Amino acid sequence: MGMKDPPRDRPRLYLSSPTMHGDEQRFIQEAFDSNWIAPLGRNVDEFEREVAAYVGVPCAVALISGTAALHLAVKLAGAGPGDLVFCSDLTFAATVNPVSYEGGRQVFIDAERETWNMSPQALEAAFKKYDGSAPDRPRPKAVIAVSLYGTPAKFDELNAICDRHGVPLIEDAAESLSATYKGSQTGKLGRYGILSFNGNKIITTSGGGMLLTHDAASARKARFWATQARDPAPWYEHSELGYNYRMSNVLAGIGRGQLLHLEAHRARKQRIYQRYKQGLQGLPLVMNPCPDNTRPNHWLSCILLDADLSLTPEDLRLKLEEYNMEARPLWKPMHMQPFYQGHDFISQEGNVAADLFERGLCLPSDIKMTDAQQDEVISIIRGLLARG
Repeated sequence: MGMKDPPRDRPRLYLSSPTMHGDEQRFIQEAFDSNWIAPLGRNVDEFEREVAAYVGVPCAVALISGTAALHLAVKLAGAGPGDLVFCSDLTFAATVNPVSYEGGRQVFIDAERETWNMSPQALEAAFKKYDGSAPDRPRPKAVIAVSLYGTPAKFDELNAICDRHGVPLIEDAAESLSATYKGSQTGKLGRYGILSFNGNKIITTSGGGMLLTHDAASARKARFWATQARDPAPWYEHSELGYNYRMSNVLAGIGRGQLLHLEAHRARKQRIYQRYKQGLQGLPLVMNPCPDNTRPNHWLSCILLDADLSLTPEDLRLKLEEYNMEARPLWKPMHMQPFYQGHDFISQEGNVAADLFERGLCLPSDIKMTDAQQDEVISIIRGLLARG
């Protein structure tokens, strides 16, 4: 059955938007009542404690963004001017940009088809190439691996490779809070972990992020850098470069209220994924991966069209846009970005990241989406693919 022409005043169906519950306001009011608006305060302290307990790490540092957390993780790993850092290629630019903030250089590691995340085989090949045997083959200072769209990477294999080469793994869990890998929460699976609470994430603080670590000394250093690196003196004394990176007490209050609903958000995201999977059965496409040893948080439900189709993801995106439904291409790989032209790219399976980008699309995954709205998305896709 074909779709009717969309009404012009149709409400927007978002990819993934904030969902508030009311509990957030209680913690915000506490900040106002105590006059701890900024900087810091009880909400920040408790939000750090609550997130650390949920993920299962000793230390958490609340910051203004996931990007800020990545920046401090890169600094903690010791990466500086001229140093190499191996980075996931299929990701958002915020994953890799902090390496440039410190004057380092990224080597991009291709994805694998099984998880869409960093390929352990490509990572091993990168270590073989950059083995420190010549000035143009320096050893990396760190590896940054992402759990894309909420599906965990193969962290046992990635950590084993990093440990063998004595290089710390930074886990970018910006998209995967509440996902588990072999029973362990993402965010605790590397030397350093980072979270994002941007407005489109599974829970939000409006804008914000968090650095996670197993090491109290690293957490202290990160807090020091994040509060302008102010030395312990009665005047403003600075022996290191610092940043204004700490989260405000008001935003932390939003996060505390959101954290109460994290598991409900995850369950709703999982249901959206399963309904898409069932509703799109039999079409020339597959959903983003859900490996047996993981519990993804299904932050975004994505499809990958079969390679021989004449219909493109852009055709689908534009048709959904006609109905005021937001869909987006998969992340454009970093080695294809104009800013990173000329950076090395290590692949073992023939540029998987580029293939995923060319054939993939993120579907509306908002937890406020009704079943009827989701059925409409499914109907539009089925109708186009039947004609294409």
